Amino acid sequence: MKLTKTYGHLKKELDIIEHALTDAIQADHDVLRESSTKLLQAGGKRIRPVFVLLCGQFGHFDIDRIKTVAVSLELIHMASLVHDDVIDDAAVRRGKPTIKQLYGNRVAMYTGDFILARALEYMTSLPEPAAHRVLSKTMVELSAGEVEQIRDKYNWNQNLRDYLRRIKRKTALLIAASCKLGAIAADAPAAYREKLFRYGYYIGMSYQIIDDILDITSSEAELGKPAGNDLLQGNVTLPVLFAMKDQAFYKQLLHTFADPTHVSGQEFQRLVAILKETDAIRQSYRISDRYLQKALQELEDLPDHKAKQTLQRIAGYIGKRRS
Repeated sequence: MKLTKTYGHLKKELDIIEHALTDAIQADHDVLRESSTKLLQAGGKRIRPVFVLLCGQFGHFDIDRIKTVAVSLELIHMASLVHDDVIDDAAVRRGKPTIKQLYGNRVAMYTGDFILARALEYMTSLPEPAAHRVLSKTMVELSAGEVEQIRDKYNWNQNLRDYLRRIKRKTALLIAASCKLGAIAADAPAAYREKLFRYGYYIGMSYQIIDDILDITSSEAELGKPAGNDLLQGNVTLPVLFAMKDQAFYKQLLHTFADPTHVSGQEFQRLVAILKETDAIRQSYRISDRYLQKALQELEDLPDHKAKQTLQRIAGYIGKRRS
């Protein structure tokens, strides 16, 4: 089953959001308009708008207010991807050339800035101060997470706490904010907002852990980028942490990998193969499952209706995801 099937009943609302995203990225400057459109057309799961739509159903659902939040959050996510690709010198994302690859670093950075500005502009139509506080705090944390990731590249002397804090900022908080802001836009009760925020946080942690696992276990065709790309970029993910703990010599091998330009493709594939032979993948899935169970527990006291069932199914899908 594909993730999109778990929320197939939201197609009408997602189509509205997709049209709004297209309108939001229109620019007077040809290059900005063209590069932003290519990024949007590259696709994506639109998981953040999905969470906004679902959590907005725990209050007074108004598609115009919900759309404002969903578009803003997806634009912020898109902008972060453009900036990430420049930092990582990534030529491909989802099997397609990145904006950085097509237009160069400068245009890519300004495209990301433009999309981010559009996100903030779009959000101004929502009058609730609480929503803007959540969004601004999330963006501060997101920025800190990106800087930490740059700082820690090829630093193999990290621990579990470092990793969890980084993925919290990189992924989980934006998903948590999507859930909470959907509830705020629908004027849902405060208790619901907090439970949905925690659900989104736990889901986001699990989702990123599994992404990091799949970066090791999936093929390039499945990933749309080279397998083991995180390791190649010097990013210490959970499987790498567990592999270093499981096999002491693995950490010594990685220390010789501090300069990837001096490592051949064959040597790099050996590093990936050794990691797969350890218990790291199984241990990583176990941590992901713990977060999923916590996410499901947050939903228990919420009203029983279709949105809750869909949130439960999404958690189930993420738990079974192997590609």
